[in-house]
Amino acid sequence: MRTGRGRPGSGVRVGSTARVSGAGPEADGERRNVSDVAGVVVLGACATWSVITAAARDGRPEGMLLAVLAVAAGHAAGRIFGALLPVAAPCTGALAGLVLVVAVPDLAPGPQVLSPLGHAGATAAVLTLSAGAACCAAWAAAPAPRLALRLLAVGITVAAGALGSIAGVVACTAVLLGSLAAGRMRHRGLGVAGLALAVALVAGVTWAVAGDALPRGLTAALEGQLTSHRVGLWHEALHLARQEPALGVGPGRFGTAGPLAAQTLPPEAKPHSAPLQLAAEEGVIGVALMVAAFGWMLYALWRSRRPTPVVLTAGATLTALAALASVGNALSFTAVSVGAGLLTGLATARPLHDEAPEGTPRARARDGRLTP
Repeated sequence: MRTGRGRPGSGVRVGSTARVSGAGPEADGERRNVSDVAGVVVLGACATWSVITAAARDGRPEGMLLAVLAVAAGHAAGRIFGALLPVAAPCTGALAGLVLVVAVPDLAPGPQVLSPLGHAGATAAVLTLSAGAACCAAWAAAPAPRLALRLLAVGITVAAGALGSIAGVVACTAVLLGSLAAGRMRHRGLGVAGLALAVALVAGVTWAVAGDALPRGLTAALEGQLTSHRVGLWHEALHLARQEPALGVGPGRFGTAGPLAAQTLPPEAKPHSAPLQLAAEEGVIGVALMVAAFGWMLYALWRSRRPTPVVLTAGATLTALAALASVGNALSFTAVSVGAGLLTGLATARPLHDEAPEGTPRARARDGRLTP
């Protein structure tokens, strides 16, 4: 006997549909709670460990505490504005980043001998975050304004070239290509895993250069691009990490613990590599906590209900930022930490007006995979 789809007496298919739709919000709430709790635990552990090592080594934990606060504040703001204005908020963030780089000369590369080591990384990082925000806004927008938002991302890439930031041009181009590829990916898990692998590869090469583990010819070629001064700071950071693997030399004490760093004027007395700096100043646990913080961001993106192109575009942007932080001093600038948290919050926010579920014709049309 056939059961009618909408007949009150049967209720089989209607009840099943109701259960599925009712479980959706509950499952979504559970996902968000898990990622939020993980974020609180990881960021809290980063701040706590910084205070512990500072007390043990007479260090200065203010830098790490400010970075943790900046990421948390940016993430909270991104969640709020992403829910209210899923398109306008990332677009405004992209424009704000571009204006910041142009309006603040200290972020732009200059003629000084030492300052480009840090400021060039900050310029590239802010422009990369701006390009990523513009691409996220493009995927969240209707087809009509999407082209304009992508042109904004291209304009940010051109601006990076005009400012002389080669790293910014490379990173922004990588974000643009990654965003276009994200529109064709069906399984975000594979994309997130690939992004994590890319970051691990860049960090591994940085560590290998610091430890002279690469072939001599390759090391010489990389040193020519990175400058011998920066590679020397990496050697010094790894040497300090091997001397004090548990607690490090203390937060903020790299500039006074190493002979080469002591000859460098602040604020450039840093290893210009986030993993090596944490290894030298906070030991192995500090590096593990930094990896956990990046892993939390990728996990939050993976569990997000936003469309896959938005999620993977944000992930590609954070991956490019992590690569810049592995070979530069980008994370020493508060604006970069705020931007990273803001982008993560925007990509994990739940808009007040639900977007079309993935896999439906409307979602494929929105993501550019179906011609209307």
